[in-house]
Amino acid sequence: MSSAFRFWSTLTLILLFAKVMMAQAEPLPIALWQGQAAGAIGQEPKDNPEGLLYLLPPPSGNADSVIQRHPCLVILPGGGYGNLAIDHEGYQIAHWANSMGMVALICKYRNRRDGYGHPVPMQDAQRAIRLARANADAWNVDRNKVGIIGFSAGGHLASTVLTHFDAGQKIDGDKTASQSSRPDFGILCYPVISIGKSYAHAGSRKNLLGSEPDPKLVELLNNEDQVTPQTPPTFLFHTQEDTVVHPENSLAFYSAMVRHQVVGELHFFQKGKHGVGLAAGISGTEKWPDLCRQWLIGLDVIR
Repeated sequence: MSSAFRFWSTLTLILLFAKVMMAQAEPLPIALWQGQAAGAIGQEPKDNPEGLLYLLPPPSGNADSVIQRHPCLVILPGGGYGNLAIDHEGYQIAHWANSMGMVALICKYRNRRDGYGHPVPMQDAQRAIRLARANADAWNVDRNKVGIIGFSAGGHLASTVLTHFDAGQKIDGDKTASQSSRPDFGILCYPVISIGKSYAHAGSRKNLLGSEPDPKLVELLNNEDQVTPQTPPTFLFHTQEDTVVHPENSLAFYSAMVRHQVVGELHFFQKGKHGVGLAAGISGTEKWPDLCRQWLIGLDVIR
């Protein structure tokens, strides 16, 4: 065996080991709220949501060199607003984000299983965006590159955050509250978008708003109707085989983006039932993570 072959073989193993170790890094649980959470109805653990933070290793080399800050991706798993699909739409997505050089924060937002409906899930998701910006120095995050990704009902929640945001407010002792909740970019994966139209997901509507919701609130959360020129750039994907959340949800949101000249992409794939996650092994659909990565490069979010 030549010395050159041994060198490159060893280097390959080192790089592979480093990648695996980074992907298997243990997340850091963090409280989303200081003290009592917004809208809390009790003091149990379910009333005080947490996030799971996946940081990136500190840079190596000269301590005096300029530190490159990382983008941050806030992750909203699906689950029909009744639970959280925390594995394939949470943990796996955090590892994918880390592999692209992004800090990841899984937002374990409160839902109907915990006794909560609107506006609490939105408040938790907005809080996660604010938290990433408030802790930008400690987490080595670029506060101008904080985005959000959501799956299924988590996609509805992400689209809510993308279309219902504010600049923050000053609250003594809570620096997080003063941060903007507007994401810098969004990624919507087979998302619920409408709550009240013919292609709406009835289960998500009931869990979020109850059995007899206020029609005005339903209209407000038909998020395709809330898109404006200020909506952040957004990437969407859906599959034609999805019979749980109709593909027209994604089409409606993207059509609104086009009308309002919002930058973004929409990808439809033929194969894949609802809830494909990263779609590994699904012909065609498995390309969506790389298409999304290329889109993020084009936005100058990642390199």
